[in-house]
Amino acid sequence: MKQILIFSILISLVSACSNQSSKLVENKILYYGGDILTMSGDKPNYVESIVTNSDTIVFVGRLSEAKKLFPRSTQMNLDGKTLLPGFIDAHAHFAGFPSQSIGAQILPPPDAGANNIDALIQILKDWSTPENIELTGWIFGMGFDDSVLEDKRFPTKEDLDKVSTEYPVMIIHISGHFCVVNSKGLELLKLTADSPDPEGGIIRRKPGTKEPNGVLEELAAIPFMPMVLGPKSEEAIKIFLTAGQNMALSYGYTTVQEGRAMPSSHLFLEYAANTNFLKLDVISYIDYSVADSLLKTDWYSSSYKNHYRIGGVKLTLDGSPQGRTAWRTKPYLIPPDGAEEGYLGYPAIPLDEDVEKIYESAFQNNWQIHTHANGDAAMDQMIRTLKKVTAKYGNENRRDVLIHGQYVREDQLDAFKNLNIIASLFPLHTFYWGDWHKEIIGDSLGNNISPTRTALNKGLKITIHTDAPVALPNLMRVIWTATNRVSRSGSIIGKEERLSPYEALKCITEWSAYQHFEEKTKGTLEIGKLADLVILDSNPLTVDKEKIKDIIVLQTIKEGSSVYRRETIANIK
Repeated sequence: MKQILIFSILISLVSACSNQSSKLVENKILYYGGDILTMSGDKPNYVESIVTNSDTIVFVGRLSEAKKLFPRSTQMNLDGKTLLPGFIDAHAHFAGFPSQSIGAQILPPPDAGANNIDALIQILKDWSTPENIELTGWIFGMGFDDSVLEDKRFPTKEDLDKVSTEYPVMIIHISGHFCVVNSKGLELLKLTADSPDPEGGIIRRKPGTKEPNGVLEELAAIPFMPMVLGPKSEEAIKIFLTAGQNMALSYGYTTVQEGRAMPSSHLFLEYAANTNFLKLDVISYIDYSVADSLLKTDWYSSSYKNHYRIGGVKLTLDGSPQGRTAWRTKPYLIPPDGAEEGYLGYPAIPLDEDVEKIYESAFQNNWQIHTHANGDAAMDQMIRTLKKVTAKYGNENRRDVLIHGQYVREDQLDAFKNLNIIASLFPLHTFYWGDWHKEIIGDSLGNNISPTRTALNKGLKITIHTDAPVALPNLMRVIWTATNRVSRSGSIIGKEERLSPYEALKCITEWSAYQHFEEKTKGTLEIGKLADLVILDSNPLTVDKEKIKDIIVLQTIKEGSSVYRRETIANIK
């Protein structure tokens, strides 16, 4: 309510200061008095001022000229703060933001307090009010991390039965590739000792038996997640949408991605668009298994309808590296529970011919395709199959994307360059799991995760992302990890792979706009582009690199309208 009031006051001021007889000065806002970083060009470019109209940037340049051209504009003094283009994350799961913000906060420190299984159980108990359970019918939380838990293991159904035996419980692993359910949950999902493992997934069992222990991997888990975490009433849908959107806006997003949309998540976002709820742009990539049905609708478009559109297809070839389901050519040094020595992870789609058919469908229909691949064996499969399809159809201006690429080899980066693949890498891993990677794949290989500098030097187009709700959608922490590459323990994870702060910012502005085919309207502060802006309390290019993670978003502006304002924005006049 407070945000709406502030926004209304701002609009009133703009209207009061406008010349009603001249459309040339109507609704103009002049920003000045801080670091205005345009993000255009290979080196940082600052200007004294910009002017926006109702939705577009109409001036970029000297303050004296702006005041002369737009004398009746509303003047917004940044008071030393920093203005940038609005942030565009190259890969996230926006439909999961509501569950992350509403559910039990079971992330480990520093994001929350689930540092052991007892603490996790207590957090779930504290969250389990009738009002919260009523939203979905389940007790749920997102973000537990077995690699950080003091217990060094996955919780099981017995652990979650301590939360409740009356209500079903589901917790989502921080990777988003596993979940754990209690006994009631297994009953509702109809998973028993007779249930077979699905292709591309594993139902973990109690030792020496076929009885499920509550842990579900990959395609034994992922199809159930949207079913369980979906709001069960129109009121709950609105609560979810509000929470998820506010979270995104508070981190400076003006464009966000739903990186693997299933029918349920698409319907959720379609509802948000049709009810004019969205304040930021949302672009979905539809899981290949349902691509035909959804990419042949009007939602598949290069333009947004009420801030929503479908942009292409998502293909997943393997799992999570920190969860040890990423498909590798060399064995993990520490196999997961129940796996034998020599364990390599496993593919989501074992047969190359099946992967090739998916790529061929995308190329035939001219659908951009994003491919999740973390292990080098998965990327070998990606390259083998893409080479065949590219030779047949060509790939000019397709802008297909590798998502994550944690364990990518240098020769594979060369192959991706030749295939015109954009590499959207995930340096956030260096902080959250850098120490763990070095344990499970070795020190040398562990230092080479998310090789952003090598990829950039080889001439690939790159972006970086949050993969939220895998972690919080905090883009300043993404910039910090890309430029520092410091782990939880304080170790440096591949110093030679660091980006400069400017390069990292390019990854979430101009280069992400290019990835989405939106570079003509977004990503830089230039005349004619959308007035998508973010105001930060400090400049990421001038603060100490260690402090980049502490930078706060003060205001998010979408197409000229203030859609998020932090309380401290009061000092910007």
